[in-house]
Amino acid sequence: MTWQGRLGGCESGFTLPDLTDPNIVWASCYGNQVTRYDARLGHARSVSPWIHTLDSPPNATRYRCHWTPPLAIDPFDHRTIYYGCQVIFKTSDGGQSWAVISPDLSTGDTTRIVSSGGIIGDNLGQFYGEVVFAIAPSPIRRGLIWAGTNDGQIWYTKDGGGAWVNVTKNVTGMPPWGTVRTIEPSRFDSATAYVAVDYHLMDDRRPYLYKTADFGRTWTRISGDLPSRHPLDYVLSTAEDPNRRGMLFAGTGHGFFYSLDDGAHWKPFAEGLPAAPVTWIETAKPYHDVIVSTYGRGLWVLRDVTALEQRDSVARGGTYLFPPAAGYRQARGGSALFTVSLDSSAASAKDSLELTVVDSTGSGVRTLRAKARPGLNRVTWDVRYDGPAQVELRALPPDNAHIWEEARFTGKNTRPISHWGIQGPERQGPLALPGRYAVRLTLGGQTYTRPLEIVADPTIPSSGADLAATAAMQVRIRDDMNETVDMINRLEVMRKQVEDQRAAHAGDSGVERSLADLDAKMLDVELRLLSRTDLHSDDKWYVEPYKVYMNLIWLSGEVGSGAGDVAGGADYRPTDASMAVLAEIERDLAAAHTAFTTLVQQHVPAFNGAMKGKLPAISLQGVGR
Repeated sequence: MTWQGRLGGCESGFTLPDLTDPNIVWASCYGNQVTRYDARLGHARSVSPWIHTLDSPPNATRYRCHWTPPLAIDPFDHRTIYYGCQVIFKTSDGGQSWAVISPDLSTGDTTRIVSSGGIIGDNLGQFYGEVVFAIAPSPIRRGLIWAGTNDGQIWYTKDGGGAWVNVTKNVTGMPPWGTVRTIEPSRFDSATAYVAVDYHLMDDRRPYLYKTADFGRTWTRISGDLPSRHPLDYVLSTAEDPNRRGMLFAGTGHGFFYSLDDGAHWKPFAEGLPAAPVTWIETAKPYHDVIVSTYGRGLWVLRDVTALEQRDSVARGGTYLFPPAAGYRQARGGSALFTVSLDSSAASAKDSLELTVVDSTGSGVRTLRAKARPGLNRVTWDVRYDGPAQVELRALPPDNAHIWEEARFTGKNTRPISHWGIQGPERQGPLALPGRYAVRLTLGGQTYTRPLEIVADPTIPSSGADLAATAAMQVRIRDDMNETVDMINRLEVMRKQVEDQRAAHAGDSGVERSLADLDAKMLDVELRLLSRTDLHSDDKWYVEPYKVYMNLIWLSGEVGSGAGDVAGGADYRPTDASMAVLAEIERDLAAAHTAFTTLVQQHVPAFNGAMKGKLPAISLQGVGR
């Protein structure tokens, strides 16, 4: 992953991409700073609603803006942006102009609107009180906006800011002077919202989470059985699962929790996550992912929480293949995630899980294996077909009789083709098309099947027909590689037998001559598929033209996902030149196949007949076609 900097904003505020136009990124910062970045221009523009100040006491400036000033994009109009100080601002023209759409939403307590104090004043905003700390537009009801302050006030408006209602007094039992950290409007019911209130600055370290189901007229505390005795148990963030009503997430000063019953009960989820303050939680509905930020600029992704969403519906002690979320087909890669629940008997009965991905016709695309364990098992598919077979060289190369003495081959009886730049296409399978697939799990005589959809990256410029053309050509090249490797490996098996017989009959000139003649015929066929220097398994050789195998590998890189300095083209229709090159390589492959057939059907049987009683027959088992 590559990170791009200088998108505007700074270290302290919010950074929000425009999900409708990802070229645009809004950001806020201390000192009343708002920026709008445009990737097409490559720079950000300052669009703050008022004067930028780094040293004004809050009682000496028109607008009090916090160190972390809240920012939100309207879910119904991506051009409308909300920004909070003690009031809420709104712009719909890229920050060219701003309108104040709320009154002062704080208590306005002047005893708390004062300079930082100290030997040297520090009025960057981190100590400002009486300011808006959370802005949350509803994702399902236009004009409904919730807001909270760092002095414990909770408000909403149903008309986009025309009229505001303060519902703080309705939150029974909520102590004063809390910081409203997060407000999460429900994605299922517009009257419902969840609020996380933090009191650790008031030296109250307990978790405070509240829910309303009637636009704030009544509230229920839903901290439930969240831990409450540790100094870091206060809640900093909360979010609602968009795929299961009543499933919630909460981040505390040192942990991450989820609830399946609207906050009545909570369970920790810490696998892979450090014990750090969880400052924000985002959920991705189509992919069932949960993304959290932690204090110290950490970002963590919990991939596909379907298993958590359905945890209470899975029968205990059984095998269960969870419905997979949609996978991605990107320009040069992709990803889909499969989750399997196994009981201890199922996991111990099989050393590995075997999952098969099939296309809409039922044809196999990829077989995946992973070590099984009791509980949840996850297997990732890279949205590729099975990769090509691998060359296994066994015989001595013509120019290096001591190759097996090299340390890299200690304890081995085969060696690969080794060459700079080929590692990707040498092993990677063709990229699969976007579309409908299925994943099958076979275990203990039972087969479990789930549908799977692979979604195309919307930035891929090609049509479906063009992607189908490149996929078909990648598969065709892979199949040609498999045919080539099959002949090479069979030749190597036979040549190794010849090599062993020559060593065993050294000094018998007649036998040795016959073996040498047969080896020469075998090598002649093999050198149609590999170059002489390929046989050295050494990528420092660049002294002769490639033959069929290497030409197929480099063409695979050209048409597929790249190789060495070759950029690749898996997201485009293959070029006319690529098609012509493949046709030429396939002519060479056909000629090599003819020569191979003549060898195994005529020359080797003739040799075996002539040497019967003198030498063991050169085995054709697994060599014939």
